[in-house]
Amino acid sequence: MDFIAIIPARYASTRFPGKPLININGKTMVHNVYIQAKKVFNDVYVATDDDRIYNAVVDFGGKVVMTKRKHKSGTDRCSEAIEKIEELEGRSWDVIVNIQGDEPFIKTEQLTEIKKCFKQKKNQIATLVKPINNKDDIFNPNKPKVVINNKNEAIYFSRSPIPYLRGINENKWISKHLYYKHIGLYAYRKEVLKEITCLKPSLLELAESLEQLRWIENGYKIKVSFTEHESISIDTPKDLEKIKQVGLL
Repeated sequence: MDFIAIIPARYASTRFPGKPLININGKTMVHNVYIQAKKVFNDVYVATDDDRIYNAVVDFGGKVVMTKRKHKSGTDRCSEAIEKIEELEGRSWDVIVNIQGDEPFIKTEQLTEIKKCFKQKKNQIATLVKPINNKDDIFNPNKPKVVINNKNEAIYFSRSPIPYLRGINENKWISKHLYYKHIGLYAYRKEVLKEITCLKPSLLELAESLEQLRWIENGYKIKVSFTEHESISIDTPKDLEKIKQVGLL
């Protein structure tokens, strides 16, 4: 089975414009993500909509493809990118792994774990979750929670604490139930990626602002695998300062 990692990277982030090009330990952020991806995948591409990012990737010797600016999600950008990449390379891939361009500290173990999900032919989409061990994360709307079934498939994603523990003080929820936090790494079989990007935004997706709910509402199965590694993304300048404070820079 052939895997390709695609790193969506746009310049015009509302909260942190130009963040793929910020300096992380002497290299651009997108370069750091690319290095991590190459440790696991033979084939890695950056998908961008900006000449500055395109040129930066070319400068460090990476592979990159230009995509339209209209895309509202990394999933949509990956869908356009794989079409262009396959035309450029004259070959095809079975599974596309979407690695966020703002996670320069992503672990190779996480990338390896998501690949394992496709040993079973029935699995269409895969993502990772991490057990929550911090009470505050349960109630943080910026850290989506995931409920899974006994087949390790996602039933629902929410910014709210799910499940709600009736009759139990909220301070005790962390000790009464195992909550899972979503780690924003996706992989899709190519034909499924094409299908889900043709779907219209769904009611649940619009309510929670979580694109994966569109897939669930339309009957797609999302296989879940587990990681103990934290997701360290840089969404804002404040995130960058926090990372400096803990010594990662």
